[in-house]
Amino acid sequence: MPVLTRLIPSPVVVDIRPGALDDLGGVLADERISHSGKLAVAVSGGSGARLRARLEPSLPGAAWYEVGGGTLDDAVRLASDIKAGHYDAVVGLGGGKIIDCAKFAAARVGLPLVAVPTNLAHDGLCSPVATLDNDAGRGSYGVPNPIAVVIDLDVIREAPVRFVRAGIGDAVSNISAIADWELAARVKGEKIDGLAAAIARQAGEAVLRHPGGVGDTGFLQVLAEALVLSGIAMSVSGDSRPSSGACHEINHAFDLLFPKRAAAHGEQCGLGAAFAMYLRGAHDESAYMAEVLRRHGLPVLPEEIGFTVDEFVRVVEFAPETRPGRYTILEHLDLKPEQIKDTYADYVKAIGS
Repeated sequence: MPVLTRLIPSPVVVDIRPGALDDLGGVLADERISHSGKLAVAVSGGSGARLRARLEPSLPGAAWYEVGGGTLDDAVRLASDIKAGHYDAVVGLGGGKIIDCAKFAAARVGLPLVAVPTNLAHDGLCSPVATLDNDAGRGSYGVPNPIAVVIDLDVIREAPVRFVRAGIGDAVSNISAIADWELAARVKGEKIDGLAAAIARQAGEAVLRHPGGVGDTGFLQVLAEALVLSGIAMSVSGDSRPSSGACHEINHAFDLLFPKRAAAHGEQCGLGAAFAMYLRGAHDESAYMAEVLRRHGLPVLPEEIGFTVDEFVRVVEFAPETRPGRYTILEHLDLKPEQIKDTYADYVKAIGS
């Protein structure tokens, strides 16, 4: 009897530990990644550029490209620059914007990508999606998963702590996203990919239940692994469903309605997740999520990121428009502004101050 399995799109190398960057040259020498040593390395003008002097001696065949920002034009320009270089692979070294630019450029020229993030702000470091600013605001573009991910926890510690906090919010929001997926299955008959859901849920739970804090190596290890697993879950399902539900609709609404005032992606997703859990009647889970987010220094109320209650009501009302066709607790309840305001008041009382 034949054994039927499926192949899971995932990196061939995942190296997460203190000092991992010291062995980057060895990772890139893997013939599955580069057989000649000719690499295009995309770096930011900040954290990535500072690491260039440290890494350049171990990467003699690399050409270095400084990327100005995180726009679609930046990514297209990078692709054009590296197209004529006959490289084996592209290395994205820096924050989320650089990783996304490198992912898009690598996909455009048909090269594998090695992701070397310098912070843990969100799960895009290993996802099959590149999020780039464009003339219409911000777009999400499908790309292959990175062929390798190298995360040096010593480097992560050097980044501002707000990036770690944002990553916590993004990881924890998986729990709300999976609840939305299950709701869509019950109400709309949407098919759930059980493996993708299991990976994403356990990634979120690992971060939510971990007793450590943002300064603990053990906690940073779990957070980094959770963000990688979230990206793999999206690859398994073929879309962002395992990690994106009402929590991300609320986040996108903040970005679209208040582009100059929006907070970090993960901060807004964490807040959105805690509120969405309350909306679906999971009041104890919502209170616990809010408690954990607060312990890590994350916002759980819109006032804590500079928004009024009325502005938050507008955000929640608009949120379903950001993901047409996606069914979450927001679409299910279809609350009117006064209902949102009343429910928010109940949420504030439930989670305490």
